[in-house]
Amino acid sequence: MLVGIDTEHHAPTDGEENASQDDRQSRASLPEVIRGIPRLAWRTTVKSWDDSIIGWAAQAAFWQALSLPPLLLGVLGSLGYIADWFGPDTVQIITERIISFSEHAFTPNVVDDLIAPTVENVLGRGRVAIMSVSFVMSLWAGSSAMSCFVSSIVHAHGQHEIRHPVWQRIFALLIYMVFLVSGVLVLPLVALGPTYLHQILPDAWDPAISDLVDWGYFPFVGVLLIGALVTLYRFALPHPAPWHRLLPGALFAGVFFWVATYVLRFYLTALTRAGYTYGALATPIAFLLFTFFLGFAIVVGAELNASIEELWPAPRGGGVVRNWVTSQTTELTDTLRNRALNGRGSGDGRDRDDGRDGDDPDGPAPTAR
Repeated sequence: MLVGIDTEHHAPTDGEENASQDDRQSRASLPEVIRGIPRLAWRTTVKSWDDSIIGWAAQAAFWQALSLPPLLLGVLGSLGYIADWFGPDTVQIITERIISFSEHAFTPNVVDDLIAPTVENVLGRGRVAIMSVSFVMSLWAGSSAMSCFVSSIVHAHGQHEIRHPVWQRIFALLIYMVFLVSGVLVLPLVALGPTYLHQILPDAWDPAISDLVDWGYFPFVGVLLIGALVTLYRFALPHPAPWHRLLPGALFAGVFFWVATYVLRFYLTALTRAGYTYGALATPIAFLLFTFFLGFAIVVGAELNASIEELWPAPRGGGVVRNWVTSQTTELTDTLRNRALNGRGSGDGRDRDDGRDGDDPDGPAPTAR
């Protein structure tokens, strides 16, 4: 018989003990987490190696190199439809912001020989027709890198067998389109935000606004990118973890990529000064190295989140309700089992009573004369 939820003390069942053990493990205290950092680092390293992080990062670098022109075509071409909302020079300002941000991430050769010419080539086409064949093809080509990221994330969490491969490729295209539309809407606000601040606030605040923009603009963009990465980690998984549990991997990926780009810029600059160059291949190779570390950072962030989930699983929720459901299920199962056993025992007893001494209960069979 089902009863109401009892919140008073009672003897815990096996299901309750397992649930409470999972809750205690997921609610690890801060000292326990700090003591578990070496184990977490080792688990992330082993897991990354077992999941072929080098291969995933190399695939991501390759597809990012092929997806750069379609990505810029999709973003800058779509901006032509909303540029009039923000002013006549919106596309030009956004282009300058993209190149300026690229100068902080890549070497001057990559910016001058690869990114800037590609942007100028895309801008030379003007506004792209949304329903044109070239734009649709650019969506498919641009989503190739996103498909690689989604595959690496689901592999890191052991959920790669849940989605069908064809559906996962289409799903990556949908995620890419969502990020593309979001980027088209957010980029004008990010690029024109400093200008609007100068126009809205009093002139006496201009020095303070200028200092705020100089010191806070790129950290603000970094926070937006971290938020976008957390969103990618969340929606790429068929069974995602809570939002806050995906933040450590995104933060680690951002810091890792920032440090890696700084070291790589220093290395390439020192290599150029020493006179060692790759000739005409120097710029593509440098760009592939940057995209490799970007893919490596995203994948290792996903591996870190997966390792955290293994060591400290997220609570499955519903403490009292879960215990009540577990107890009621156990009680119902025991009741059905006892009834089945009692019914079988009474049936056996009737068989013994009706046919004792080997006699037929209906009497002796008639004999033929």
